[in-house]
Amino acid sequence: MNPAPVLIRKYGNRRLYDSSSSQYVNLDDIARFVREGRNVKVVDARTGHDLTRVTLTQIITEDAKGKPTGLPLELLRQLIVASDEVRQEFVMWYLKSAFDTYQKVQDSVQSRLGEVQSAILSPVDMMKKFMGAAAPPSPPRAPAAPELDALRKRVAELEARLAKPTPGKPAVRRKQKGRV
Repeated sequence: MNPAPVLIRKYGNRRLYDSSSSQYVNLDDIARFVREGRNVKVVDARTGHDLTRVTLTQIITEDAKGKPTGLPLELLRQLIVASDEVRQEFVMWYLKSAFDTYQKVQDSVQSRLGEVQSAILSPVDMMKKFMGAAAPPSPPRAPAAPELDALRKRVAELEARLAKPTPGKPAVRRKQKGRV
């Protein structure tokens, strides 16, 4: 359900009155309402004519005063030249189409940035999940009793061989320091 539009009454003295909050507002306030996603409707207080389009255009114009941005001059010239209704409708359709395309591109870029961010964090998350999900390593398997006895016997034999000199091989003499 869409909330009711914020009704702004424009008086002859150019003052803008927000009926919903019972206070006077300015163009910056209306721009803020629009940026917040609120639906704004501006009407002439005396006649009731809808002035929303004119007021929003005025906000865009005021915003562009101090900046070199805004609509290109050639497009503005074409809007003025397009005085007949058919051309105006075409220009408005074109602008709306261009803006819709821009919005789709922006949404796509934001979506891709979200995907890139999750892809960057993904390896870390994967490792956390892997480490958390991995079962603790099982202790090394102790050799069976006969295998253990065989290993102990073999180690004892090797130690005994190292302890006694082997027959037939002369003992290796070490050089003494200082002897020539």
